[in-house]
Amino acid sequence: MARVPAAVTKALGHLPRAPRALARRYATRRPSPTPELVTQPHPWTRALGLVTVVLLGTWLGLLVVGNVRVPVGPMNTTMTLRPSVTGGTKINVSPLGALQLDSHIAPVRLDVNVDQLDPVRAQALVDHPERLSGLQDEVAQDVTDGTRDLAVRSCVAVVTGATALGLAVYRRPRRALAAGGLALTLLAASGGTAYATWNPESVLEPKFSGLLSSAPSLVGNARSIVTEFDVYQKELARLVTNVTKLYDATSTLPAYAPDPTTIRVLHVSDIHLNPASWKIIASLVDQYKVDVIVDSGDTMDHGTAAENGFLDPIENLGAPYVWVRGNHDSRVTQRYLEGLKNVHVLDDGEAQRIAGLRFAGIGDPQFTPDRSQIAGGDAANELAGARLATSLRDQKAAGTPVDVAIAHEPVAARQTDGEVPLALAGHIHHPEMELLPYGTRLRVEGSTGGSGLRAIEGKHPDPIQTSILYFDRDTRRLQAWDEIELGGLGLTTAEVSRHLVEENQPGATESPTNSPAGSPTPTP
Repeated sequence: MARVPAAVTKALGHLPRAPRALARRYATRRPSPTPELVTQPHPWTRALGLVTVVLLGTWLGLLVVGNVRVPVGPMNTTMTLRPSVTGGTKINVSPLGALQLDSHIAPVRLDVNVDQLDPVRAQALVDHPERLSGLQDEVAQDVTDGTRDLAVRSCVAVVTGATALGLAVYRRPRRALAAGGLALTLLAASGGTAYATWNPESVLEPKFSGLLSSAPSLVGNARSIVTEFDVYQKELARLVTNVTKLYDATSTLPAYAPDPTTIRVLHVSDIHLNPASWKIIASLVDQYKVDVIVDSGDTMDHGTAAENGFLDPIENLGAPYVWVRGNHDSRVTQRYLEGLKNVHVLDDGEAQRIAGLRFAGIGDPQFTPDRSQIAGGDAANELAGARLATSLRDQKAAGTPVDVAIAHEPVAARQTDGEVPLALAGHIHHPEMELLPYGTRLRVEGSTGGSGLRAIEGKHPDPIQTSILYFDRDTRRLQAWDEIELGGLGLTTAEVSRHLVEENQPGATESPTNSPAGSPTPTP
């Protein structure tokens, strides 16, 4: 047998071990894991999350850097954009209070905070009073410059805030930039909406709060409101631009200047045995130099003789008191009031001339606290209103037309539509002003007693509400009115809103001579 060379034998000796080596090599490898399915969020969920990030980032950006300090005339102010549901402009004049203007409708509100007076600029105005003539133009330019700076800073603020928050939440630059771009788009859309709805005449109907609730007493009489809008607007502007005068008058704000061309009527209703009402009414009579008080009923709560002593302060309120019976006032109440001096009780369409105006009224046909009587509902009030309307027609035919009709229930007052320029009512504890189809204006007053004892029944106390009505003495027509609202039980807030009738708005055409006063005319 031939011998195999040693080299070949050595080479073949390694062959059996090769498969084992390969097995050991591959045995050390772990099998590849099975891929898992990752659940992706719904597109609407992702969109909602992005919108939330954008809104929150925008708010944070505006809160941190979205304001500018602007010198306006003699004042240092801070202008800020704030997210808002209703929009508008709020001017804070610390410590006097604030003015709110319905200047625009957009999801952003302009806040202007009057921080302090600059003593150098204020003293310069004192030393050089001739500069006051150009103060309005200077202030307008300052506000324009400040608004421009605020717009630029707000754009930077919202983009930065939304982008930074998007980067923190998503950790992806592309998503973060998308959030910043969406925030800028949102701000631009809000600015466009504000521009499209901008109302420069909103300064004519501001809402005052705090000590500035006495501000309407600075703006002149009813005739100037109608004929001198430029003067009226400058007076309102001066409440902000001439803060030196206001700061000097914090303790004694000026009272309404009496004017022979204006009749001032204080309308109260639904006092409901609240003794605080008499002090408030007396204060308003003194401050606004009220000529006559009109009470549209529900002065009492149960109409009992035991409550009659509550009515005694009426004699010392400082103005004639015109009264009609409400559904909480009894005949006993009415007879007691008829015996008080300075009180004029109106019923059954009776008319009286008081403080230059002719009033006619009718008492409520129902006395609801007395359970022995079945209430007649709206039908009874409609019948009472028809009787009042008949009396108004008779007065007009006799050449002594009535200027103001009074009833407690608005249902009754509406029956006088077309027979009188203005009708007053109460009952619903909520103020309203409505122009009826045939030209009569209906003013419904809130509760001047804050709903009386009912104020403690709910979670929040009802406010005390009343209004000052301004009449032209020559035409005996309503020109404007101030809505006054005081915080309810335990609160100390105060707001006054000035309103003009439609035909007295800037640009309105003159009312036809044969149309009832107070009816609107087309406004170009």
